[in-house]
Amino acid sequence: MKNMTLANIAKACKGTLCGAVGANGNDAEATCVVIDSRQMMPGGVFIATKGERVDGHSFIPQMAEKGALGIVCEKEPQNCAIPYILVEDSFWALKKIAEFYRQQLTIPVVGITGSVGKTSTKEMIAAVLSEKFCVLKTEGNFNNEVGLPLTVLRIREEHEVAVVEMGISDFGEMHRLSKVAKPDICVMTNIGQCHLENLGTREGILKAKSEIFDFMNPKGHVFVNGDDDMLQKVSVKGESSLAHFGMNPENEVYASDVMNKGLFGSRAVIHMGLEVFPVEIPLPGAHMVYNALAAASVGKCLGLTKEQMQAGIAGVQAVGGRSNVMALSEYTVIDDCYNANPVSMKAAIDLLSMALGRKVAVLGDMFELGDAERMLHEEVGAYAAEKGIDVIVCAGGLSVHMYEGALSCEREGLMAAQKREAYYFATRDEMLEKLGGILKHGDNILVKASHGMHFEKVVEYLKR
Repeated sequence: MKNMTLANIAKACKGTLCGAVGANGNDAEATCVVIDSRQMMPGGVFIATKGERVDGHSFIPQMAEKGALGIVCEKEPQNCAIPYILVEDSFWALKKIAEFYRQQLTIPVVGITGSVGKTSTKEMIAAVLSEKFCVLKTEGNFNNEVGLPLTVLRIREEHEVAVVEMGISDFGEMHRLSKVAKPDICVMTNIGQCHLENLGTREGILKAKSEIFDFMNPKGHVFVNGDDDMLQKVSVKGESSLAHFGMNPENEVYASDVMNKGLFGSRAVIHMGLEVFPVEIPLPGAHMVYNALAAASVGKCLGLTKEQMQAGIAGVQAVGGRSNVMALSEYTVIDDCYNANPVSMKAAIDLLSMALGRKVAVLGDMFELGDAERMLHEEVGAYAAEKGIDVIVCAGGLSVHMYEGALSCEREGLMAAQKREAYYFATRDEMLEKLGGILKHGDNILVKASHGMHFEKVVEYLKR
């Protein structure tokens, strides 16, 4: 890792370098920087952090055995055989170390933010760019003030582009993330209704997410969803460029001739100025067309050919728990149980509505919605009924309002007239006890809830 010596690391995080000189000397460059002791490699640096369940300081003795170059810690270790850097706050140090390392890198960094679709957009962009470059991308949900620095610290000499996801829940977070990532290219997917508890309004969400521009390359590029009413208000400063993508032909990059293939994706024609080309999008949902447009925008910016963009879009794969369509022996399951908010819930219901055959929505609580939680759950339930979902199964304390929203449509005759069903269970486990009696062979089943509901257990049940 370029210039990542213990002396430079100590200076970056304002720590005090102590202890014996390591076997490779204090001028040796670290091979890795980790907070998980299991990921330590010889010559690496271990940052001891205090978690809710585990204190990383207890693993310090093992790091010498694994050949660590040094340790970053908050308290002086006993009988430590390798150098250590004392800091006041290990998590703060992690960010400052990643910030220093980012300054040593010359590769372009693509930063992705938005209320919904960050991960699927990241996957699409990474798939496209991988047709030309060696790409490092965010793993899983490593998109916060711990995950993003760790992602930056995974960049190595062989990588030619980094694609990082940047998620927030409050003001100031994106400012700090941007200071670490220093993106050259920024992509904004949409402005929805998540994290209203902290950010208040969609205007507040836009303001918070626009902090991504605070430390971006002053000659960088910004791509936003031009069909989103809030993102139409985005402006950039200095010499940065701004372009819009979407379905509207007024956007600089847009899609036409979209053909829905149901749960098995779509076809579209992408227009980029004089360049026009068809694409096969293997993942379902209208939002995947937007992801393809974002990926094409970034790909064009970094010099990819239309053939490379076509191949990358066609080759993208679903991430587990993120609108992953599985053809099981009994059912077709849309595994979208990773997380949920009103916008993503409605997008997933839209996707389910594309299925051929009976449609079943198994839905759970959405968290962090503040004072509007009851109304927003009711809206989702009503939306599912209005979209023609045949069976709506709700589970969780907040989801009773989702159930009530579905029933409100029944009282208006929408569900009863079309022989639709709605069920409510107080807990996920109560629902699992009865679910087998509700489902039928050949059903198309959406599974979606906030991550804390652990609806992956529902998916496991359906796989049996």
